[in-house]
This record gives sequence, C-alpha cells and structure tokens, in this order.
Amino acid sequence: MKKITAAITGVQGYVPEEVLSNADLSKIVDTSDEWITSRTGIKERRILRNGASSDLAAAAVEGLLKKTNTSPEDIDLVILATVTPDYPFPSTANVLCDKTGMKNAWGYDLIAACSGFIYALSTGAQFIETGRYKKVIVVGVDKMTSILDYEDRATCVIFGDGAGAVLLEPNEEGLGVIDFILRSDGSGRQYLIQPAGGSANPASIETVENRMHFVKQEGKQVFKFAVTNMAEVSAEIMEKNNLTSDDVDWLVPHQANLRIIDATANRMGLPKEKVMINIQKYGNTTAGTLPLCLWDYENQLKKGDTLILSAFGGGFTWGAVYLKWAYNS
Repeated sequence: MKKITAAITGVQGYVPEEVLSNADLSKIVDTSDEWITSRTGIKERRILRNGASSDLAAAAVEGLLKKTNTSPEDIDLVILATVTPDYPFPSTANVLCDKTGMKNAWGYDLIAACSGFIYALSTGAQFIETGRYKKVIVVGVDKMTSILDYEDRATCVIFGDGAGAVLLEPNEEGLGVIDFILRSDGSGRQYLIQPAGGSANPASIETVENRMHFVKQEGKQVFKFAVTNMAEVSAEIMEKNNLTSDDVDWLVPHQANLRIIDATANRMGLPKEKVMINIQKYGNTTAGTLPLCLWDYENQLKKGDTLILSAFGGGFTWGAVYLKWAYNS
C-alpha cells in the first residue's frame, strides 16, 4: 500500500478592497513612505472597516470551494489559525463553518501568531495521513486592524487584514506535505504580545485606559530572534531532507519584513527569483501571509515543485514546512 500524504489541491485568498497606503498613514502617525519602505518593504496594506475575521475567512473559503468544485458538506475538518478571533468563544472555525455551509465539519482555532498557518498546515496534514479524513481546510486569517494602536508607529505601519485557505486531500504520488519542523519559546512573549483581554489581564477600565488591548512590540528584539530562527529552521529542514538550493523551487516566507525574508533566502542559498514576496501590497497579515503568497503565485507553480514554507511569530513561535506542489494551475 502506497504511503498517503496530504496534498494542497487548491488555494484561495481574500483581502478587503480598502487600501491604506504609507501616505495615508503619514497623516495619522509620525511616519513617512520612505521610513516605512526602507525598514519593512511595505508600501500599502488592506483594511476591513466592517466585519470580523470570520468574514474574511468565509470569502476565502467560499472562493476555494467554488474553485475546487467542492461541496461544503464534504469538508471533514477546518483548522483556522488566527490571533484575532471573532470572540473568545465560540471558535471562529465554528462560526466559519456556519457561514459557509460546512455543516458536517468540526473545527477549531489555533493560535501561533505569524506561525499559525504552518502550525495548522502541519496539524491538518496528519489528519489526512492517518486516513481518517479526506478533505481538510486550513485557514490563515487575521483582522489585525482590530488590535492595532494607530498612535504606535512601531506596530500600526506593519500590519494589514487578510485571509487565505487551502484544501488538503490524500495523495499517493509523493506530493504534498513531506516534512515539517516546528518550534516555540514562551520566554519571548514579552517582546511581542497583546497584554490584556485574556485571563492574565481581564478587560477592565484600567486595561482599556492603558491601551493594553493593542499589539505591543519591541522591534529590535523581535527582529533579532526572527532573522536567526527563521533562517536557521529553513536551512535545517533542507539539511534534514538532503535538499540543496538547486532542489528548492520556491521559498514561501512569512511577510513580516523584507530584511528578514532576504536573510532567510541568503541562508538557504536562494536567489530572489525563487522567493515569494507580496509584503509591498498587503503588509503583515499575520496568519494570512503564507496562503496569500501561495494564492498570488499559484499560476507560477508547477506540479512537483519543491516549496519551503517558513515563518516566525510572537510567543515566540517559528518553523518550516517542506512540501511538493500537487497540481498545475
């Protein structure tokens, strides 16, 4: 009996229509297009004025189901990665299933910040590999504008809103998720955190007045950890699977900062033409960046292509996934 792997058989993204440019931000906070672009590579980002993370996710999933000619009732499981759930409970995956008619699926949310999608993809793949499920949807979505402080230049220029989703199905050709390495280090939580709203600091007048429900980041510390760990784990998964830079067709990096992306590609020995980059259009959509990259570059991917997905997120969390692309667009 051939080994079953979990292959991505479709990908779809969704970003809101409204664009917030660097010029727009310079009217809100003390910054400039040059300052943002030189430090991050971001030119603009999308923002959702009305709606929740589940609405972004629903738009992506509905597009995915239509594109792959899949009935929502045939989906077995939904794993949704986010740090901006609609509610503390019920899960946004639960809400998403209701909004999209996936009434036979069970689902849950997974919180790993910017590494959320690779955590969820690796988890979803294992449900397929066991033979228990035939159709699993993995979603990466965040409405980061809901937790941004537009008086904080260190964070508000970086993030945007967006969602991406993939369909995982069994494959016996050796395509799909081949390997993954996932890591975490909770001692880094102080450097990138949303301090209030959980059980450590429940919502109160004081937490609101002290602006503790917004993202807080110490940029230099996060940058240092991200450059090192995202680059090292990407090189590690190549070495573990005896891959050279010639074997890798695409690096799919988390879109947090162009300098971190460049450092990761350099560590892997990859030229820029093998690196997926769309940070200039969407900014950092947290769990949404990787599926949005796959969506943007889908037409350039060929069956059998070797991809390395790599991410680093608050917490800290980081990791890499090695997969073989399963179809031609």
